[in-house]
Amino acid sequence: MLIRFTARGNVPVGRNITPTVSPVPVASMPTRREFLATIPAAAGVVRAAPDRAPVVDTHLHCFAGKDDRRFPYHENAPYKPDDAATPEHLLMCMKDAGVDYAVVVHPEPYQDDHRYLEHCLSVGKGKLKGTCLFFADRPDAPAKLKELAKKVPLVAARVHAYNPDRLPPFGKPELKALWKAAADVGLAVQLHFEPRYASGFTPYIKEFKDTRVFVDHLGRPFQGTAKEYAEVLAWAKFDHVVMKLSSVPNRNAYPHRDPQPVVKQLTDAFGADRLMHGGGYSATATGKSYRAERDRVAGLLAHLTAADRDKVFGGTAARLMGLG
Repeated sequence: MLIRFTARGNVPVGRNITPTVSPVPVASMPTRREFLATIPAAAGVVRAAPDRAPVVDTHLHCFAGKDDRRFPYHENAPYKPDDAATPEHLLMCMKDAGVDYAVVVHPEPYQDDHRYLEHCLSVGKGKLKGTCLFFADRPDAPAKLKELAKKVPLVAARVHAYNPDRLPPFGKPELKALWKAAADVGLAVQLHFEPRYASGFTPYIKEFKDTRVFVDHLGRPFQGTAKEYAEVLAWAKFDHVVMKLSSVPNRNAYPHRDPQPVVKQLTDAFGADRLMHGGGYSATATGKSYRAERDRVAGLLAHLTAADRDKVFGGTAARLMGLG
């Protein structure tokens, strides 16, 4: 940045002063306050560096664990983690890894019982927000969603479509009613699905154009055909659809899938203003491992500018979710 300083003053140029003129009185030394008042222009030229973008983890799960009787897993839980991943542990890892805010995604083991999510967000004290999980085929789901949104800081309502036995009611009024309930309370709709089910969501994305949509896990590109995933990529034309770089595969781990081409494809399609990172936290995470996962994904974004990487790792989420 080129900074120009302009000299200002009332010093006369080329004026002759003869000895017959009375001596010009010497001005007294100005006070600090008077001196500062004379340089408003210069003070405005040099500005402090802008604050850094916050770092936000937009996707993690917390679990009370199998031994905490206060927060039991639901009888219909598709899985039941043994180990606890508590908000206290999360906050410690966040501090050590330089993560400013995080979004606790309510996990399926609790189904639509959100007591543990409420606990986590209470412990978070402004550092954490959450997503909720309700099932559109249950008549009371829209009302319960609105009630929970009044109690805790939520950013989205999550909808799953990957298990053939637990699909949302595509094309029916119930799914539209749940989507509308989220819209009514200012929440995004967060989609977790396999690409073969993406087309079922497209009509709702088109209809609710003022309701933001968060797409989990890159849209799971490795769990569908190229034709099926093309439907997901086509959502990039809708300005209210935001892609999450979460659960990014590690090429060094089984099944050794290289995510780089997909990440490049998504950055080209959505741009940094509609990309958000999430991941790295677990029951066994440390501050070091948490940061290392963020660094690994940063390596996949080396083709972006530093400013755009800052957006992906927190700036976009902070803007869209009201963080910071």
